[in-house]
Amino acid sequence: GANRSLLVGDMPLGTYEIDDSEALRNAYRFVKEAGMDAIKIEGGSPARASTVKKIVEGGVAVMGHVGLTPQAISVIGGFRAQGRTAVRARELLDEALRLQEAGAFACVLECVPAPVAKAITETLEIPTIGIGAGPYATGQVLVYHD
Repeated sequence: GANRSLLVGDMPLGTYEIDDSEALRNAYRFVKEAGMDAIKIEGGSPARASTVKKIVEGGVAVMGHVGLTPQAISVIGGFRAQGRTAVRARELLDEALRLQEAGAFACVLECVPAPVAKAITETLEIPTIGIGAGPYATGQVLVYHD
């Protein structure tokens, strides 16, 4: 096994949505003050991809996150599977591709149907990490206390 784990800090709601410069400042704080190796940001919209690009260009590694994004739970209609229609599945693929293009080193796929996770994983060049997304992601998160 590894002598040291990769520490990825989940950027809290409100720390990266205002503007890209503030997001970069907060990412620096997460790395410097909390000892993170990388940060994670939810969402794959064009605006979010711009934020990822700014942070990566600033020298901080970013993990993306698409599908069920808990920080936006009131906007996406609750805790339920995302990407259940062909249109929404394609949107998730586009979001993941946008994050990859912006410089994300990996992408979390949360609560998406297994075939959608498989299609995204096969399309991306970066690793995917599945959370309730079936067996086809590159890696898995197992949340034991939920």
